[in-house]
Amino acid sequence: MTALPSQPITDELRQWILAQAESGLAAPMLVESLTRAGWQPDVVTAAVESVLGVPPAARLPEPDLAEAPGRIDVGDRQVQVLMSMARPRLVLFANLLSAEECEALIDAARPRLTRSLTVATATGADQVNDDRTSDGMFFQRGENAVVQRLEERIARLVRWPIGHGEGLQVLRYRPGAEYKPHYDYFDPAEPGTPTILRRGGQRVATLIIYLNEPVRGGGTTFPDVFLEVAPRPGNAVFFSYERPHPDTRTLHGGAPVVEGEKWIATKWLREREFQ
Repeated sequence: MTALPSQPITDELRQWILAQAESGLAAPMLVESLTRAGWQPDVVTAAVESVLGVPPAARLPEPDLAEAPGRIDVGDRQVQVLMSMARPRLVLFANLLSAEECEALIDAARPRLTRSLTVATATGADQVNDDRTSDGMFFQRGENAVVQRLEERIARLVRWPIGHGEGLQVLRYRPGAEYKPHYDYFDPAEPGTPTILRRGGQRVATLIIYLNEPVRGGGTTFPDVFLEVAPRPGNAVFFSYERPHPDTRTLHGGAPVVEGEKWIATKWLREREFQ
């Protein structure tokens, strides 16, 4: 992309930014690439923000922990901060949902459960995966009052637009069910990834919300850092990944449920508006 003398935000520039973003290039890298090519930083920053819907500086969802708070005010409740890590970027919250909200999500999801699928990055299509043996369903964004309230709460908590999130997924793990360790981002080397990224770019963060507590088992494991998070109703574990690479140390899995059931809600956040 050659810089024009007057450097306006042209349709050609917008199309180039969108194409590069769909190929997996993050917003800060887009700005850096165009700046090196001779474009003025303020021009490319405005263009990237216009196309992707988020300022390039706001490269990742991130709770405001600047003053190491023990709790974060999200407007309608105080969310407690139980733990945070730098690598991986991970924060454990309590009191994200009330007991009544957890039950409401379970009750609304139960009649719509089907065998959980995963996205096949080789093709971009959904598929049954033997590594994931839960049942699940998706709510549309803002589908009901509880979902809408939770989405607004999450947006305030991690400072990321509601529209940049996939629909809330609710999952049930019965005894023996698990999700073996995996990454949530889409592998740029897979042929189906460009198709997936057209809907909203890369996934950049995950929020796993616990809706109940199984009798035994069912923790969320992070093998690279030897961490296991125990499911507790209303708690949530957040982690972000600045690029689609194992160096982010975000390998994670759902350990097998030994006794009882585990119910969780998962929110995946994308680089830009999710269609």
